[in-house]
Amino acid sequence: MNNLNANSLEPQRKYTPWLIIALLDFVTIISFENIFYPFQNQGLSVVVSWIFMFFAYVIPYELITSQLGLTFSNQEGGLASWIRRGTKSDLLGYVTSWMYWVQTIPYLVDVSNSVIVSISWIILGDASLGKHMSTTTFGLLTFVIILAFILLENAFRNSLEILSLIGGGAMFIMSMLFVLMTGYALTHGAHIATQPFNLSAFKPNFSLHYFSTTGLLIFAMSGAELAAPYIIRLKNPKVEFPRAMWALAIMTGCMTIFGTLALAVFFDANHIPHDFKMNGPYYAFKLLGQELGWGNVLMYVFAVVQAFFMLAQLAILIDAASRVFAGDVHEKYMPSWLLKKNKHGRPIHSYTLTAGISLVLLLLSGTLPNINSIYNWLLNLNGIVSPYKTCWVFVAFLAIRWQQNSFKSDYIFIKNRSFALAVGFWCFLFTFVCATMGFIPQDSAVGSKQFDHELMMNFFFVFLLFGMGFIMPLLRKLENKKKQA
Repeated sequence: MNNLNANSLEPQRKYTPWLIIALLDFVTIISFENIFYPFQNQGLSVVVSWIFMFFAYVIPYELITSQLGLTFSNQEGGLASWIRRGTKSDLLGYVTSWMYWVQTIPYLVDVSNSVIVSISWIILGDASLGKHMSTTTFGLLTFVIILAFILLENAFRNSLEILSLIGGGAMFIMSMLFVLMTGYALTHGAHIATQPFNLSAFKPNFSLHYFSTTGLLIFAMSGAELAAPYIIRLKNPKVEFPRAMWALAIMTGCMTIFGTLALAVFFDANHIPHDFKMNGPYYAFKLLGQELGWGNVLMYVFAVVQAFFMLAQLAILIDAASRVFAGDVHEKYMPSWLLKKNKHGRPIHSYTLTAGISLVLLLLSGTLPNINSIYNWLLNLNGIVSPYKTCWVFVAFLAIRWQQNSFKSDYIFIKNRSFALAVGFWCFLFTFVCATMGFIPQDSAVGSKQFDHELMMNFFFVFLLFGMGFIMPLLRKLENKKKQA
């Protein structure tokens, strides 16, 4: 009787549905705009790239994440915990945590840029932002948005599920509506802009440019490990987390493959606008609305959804990255001031460092000639740093499968050990090569002044981001020496 009364007094635990976890991850992984820059880089042949990526990379990646997440379901550090526990190395766990955290900064800046672009379309109704705003003003507004979200992080943290549900759901609906409405337009007199539209048009051109842009496809489709810290919120992780990963993979595949085919209806893949990466999504809905006789209504609806979607991304990225950074890093590698937490359990000085690095990135990007070139360079930078981070997912998988008798999981991806190791190594090698090829600038001619400038910026900022991680352990040692003196 006493036990019954005690149990009845315990607060009922609140669980998160697996679909919410899938949508939360979907918000941070892929959006409608993610299909535009691969289309500009690779043309119609990117459809073949998406299909190849879906079966040879995305599905294994999502299921590898499922096994890792359920192997270390009681760890708070996500990917950093997987590496730290899987390799039994505190140092590698720290390196992973640092890379995971700092690689989100270019994406935060990129997402903040997208917020400004979406608001400009809502206000101006066209792509004339560059005529009304200098690169300096653009950079300052971007910094203000990042700073505001950092300061309000704890307020957004309690609304993540609502933000992810509305933002991810609305963007997925808009993307699928674009595909379905494009199909409707084709059956009612619309003509395919990309010609010739035959099998030869889908044939990839395996050039240096082709391989240097593949990192952006990985960037567009990766990020499943962001859901790892939320596994403990599931009622039945063994069943629900793999289900969430499958849903994530299917949603990602549908958006990339069918979305690209729909783009070919309205845009000639052989003659794409120079600002396609920045303004392409708005052009697309504007053209679709005009084809259906609806004017600019669809464009304005998308601009509002895009603005909300990007704001949701900012909140979720800051929250998830801070969980990895604060969740499972050995204190001997971090100065105590950087590990200091506020009353909500968040490392407050890591936010200060985030703001500082963002400002350096914005000042660096301000040396480019216009807003469009800034937008494109930031995208390309993400195509380098994000895949390098993703490499650690496969390192963790290789580590636990190599010593699989030491690790137990409720879910096993590929029971045959040798085959599992081969798949893990393939995913690692493919990711690493594509990330390294991404250093080659993609939106300027080889040998031009801008090409050399962007190449130098790529090397400088990647080494700045990852190189700062080597400074923190040194600062910790200096701090310890002062305490002992």
